[in-house]
Amino acid sequence: MASVLGNSSVLLGVTGGVAAYKAVGLAGKLTAAGAKVNCIMTESACEFIRPKSFEAVTHQEVFTSMWQSPKGFDIGHINLRDLADVIVVAPATANIIGKVAGGICDDLLSTALCACWNKKVLIAPAMNTNMWSNPAVQKNIQTLKEMNFEFIGPESGRLACGTEGPGRMSEPKQIIKAIENLLSK
Repeated sequence: MASVLGNSSVLLGVTGGVAAYKAVGLAGKLTAAGAKVNCIMTESACEFIRPKSFEAVTHQEVFTSMWQSPKGFDIGHINLRDLADVIVVAPATANIIGKVAGGICDDLLSTALCACWNKKVLIAPAMNTNMWSNPAVQKNIQTLKEMNFEFIGPESGRLACGTEGPGRMSEPKQIIKAIENLLSK
């Protein structure tokens, strides 16, 4: 049986967290499975990993700015959204979760996500345990769930800051299974 990823289009949003390095592996695995992967990276994500890493594994231009015009598209944040069968944010920081829950559109990723309320969206959170447990973050997550955004993780374990607890981004293999489930719906 062929994977539902074959001939699918995935819009991968990458935010500024240590787990951004895992997103390169995710993008590579999705591409290898036959998906067309377009990436949007936030400015903070570019501090952790460079766009060229994603371009190398996806063979697609990476978008980092509201003012960057995708070739052949009229309005980038809308057309990137329209071309995607599924939108995945991995890692998703508390910042991007809060922006989208609050309707704040101040960069390409938050703008594209605010236009995705009626699309298949998968969020893979990654943040410090105390941030994850913050009632405001939990309220924002609930808001996104009410908008039919799906979540995977976070996992518990040792975090980059040295603490133990929930906050680790799910592994690419788990995220791919969640994407396949979402595409199958």
